Amino acid sequence: DGRATDELRPLSAEVGYLATAHGSGLFQRGETQVLNVTTLGMTRMEQLIDTLNPDNRKRYMHHYNFPPFSTGEAGFMRGPKRREIGHGALAERALLPVVPSKEDFPYALRLVSDVLSSNGSTSMASVCASSMSLMDAGVPIRDHVSGIAMGLVHAEGRYVTLTDILGAEDAFGDMDFKIAGTHDAITALQLDTKIDGIPADVLAQALSQARVARLQILEVMRAAIAEPRPDVNENAPKILSFEIPVDKIAEVIGPRGKVINALQEETGTDISVDDDGTVGTVSIAATDREAIVEAKRQVQLIINPPTADLGATYEGRVVNITKFGAFVNLMPGTDGLLHISRIGGRRRLESVEEVLNLGDSVRVVVDDIDRNGKISLVMADDADGGAGDGDSDPASAVFGRTDSGGRDGGGRG
Repeated sequence: DGRATDELRPLSAEVGYLATAHGSGLFQRGETQVLNVTTLGMTRMEQLIDTLNPDNRKRYMHHYNFPPFSTGEAGFMRGPKRREIGHGALAERALLPVVPSKEDFPYALRLVSDVLSSNGSTSMASVCASSMSLMDAGVPIRDHVSGIAMGLVHAEGRYVTLTDILGAEDAFGDMDFKIAGTHDAITALQLDTKIDGIPADVLAQALSQARVARLQILEVMRAAIAEPRPDVNENAPKILSFEIPVDKIAEVIGPRGKVINALQEETGTDISVDDDGTVGTVSIAATDREAIVEAKRQVQLIINPPTADLGATYEGRVVNITKFGAFVNLMPGTDGLLHISRIGGRRRLESVEEVLNLGDSVRVVVDDIDRNGKISLVMADDADGGAGDGDSDPASAVFGRTDSGGRDGGGRG
């Protein structure tokens, strides 16, 4: 195409190409054009890997698509082929060293590179587009990563290194050397050769020539976006993670997920709890940061619940109904028993549902707290006038206590 052996094709870079995506980057080098889209999710959306590899999860995923129209052809668009899987793996490895750890950035990341037009080295264009897409999504990567494909022509004992090879130069040349890295380091290499061997000085020349090209590409990428955005995109979930004691996980989840489901419904967040055997990790996601803060506050109240005050009045919610009464949630992690004899005033009830139903709000007064921390309640409206004419004391009915001090009462007469 008339270029010098160390000359790049025209470059262009753009971010925010898709307004509704969490992050997007469009990179073009000559006739090769790649659009990358970043999607952020909770860590429980990590890919599960069932192989002999000791790593059974992958939170950073890079998928590469090479549709027929990118080379001006018509064809079926089925599942990924060997070439697409390989190119996606190469781009993934090139970017993985700059991706922040789960502790610093508690997200699962899925990047999809779609080749819109191809004429040489779409895998390295995917690296460039992905780096810009990550920064556009607000992922705090350490630095930009750029990539370039180098070629080689060997004839009559001479070696000529080519920068930014075309598809034809890849097909008819003697080497395809893909190099990706930051300004200071190389993060990925892939070398395919059609000759028996390559002298060390030729490889050194190729690496040196590639560095010059990569730095030129980095300048164009930095002109589009120089550093990660200060926060994730408004369309992306905001995720907060923090650790809790393992023995508190059951309290946060609740029986059959009752507590965590109620928290999610009330705050409009998505909450997950993970356990590695030594510590529990709570992840809270929502598009509204205030909802995340409220959900975290309620989880912390469950972990370190405040104590109810004797004689205090609370606006509670009925969370469970039994034959002998209703359990009322006073605050996160704290429930009290409202005995059936203290619900109907002076009426004797056959069932709690005659007055209260699950989910009802009710004003109650803390009447008693036993030495085990179990709380007995009375209706606030009845607190001044007593519990009515019920036959039994709620504490004795539920906890086996009587005024006589014994479990069986004061004698059998």
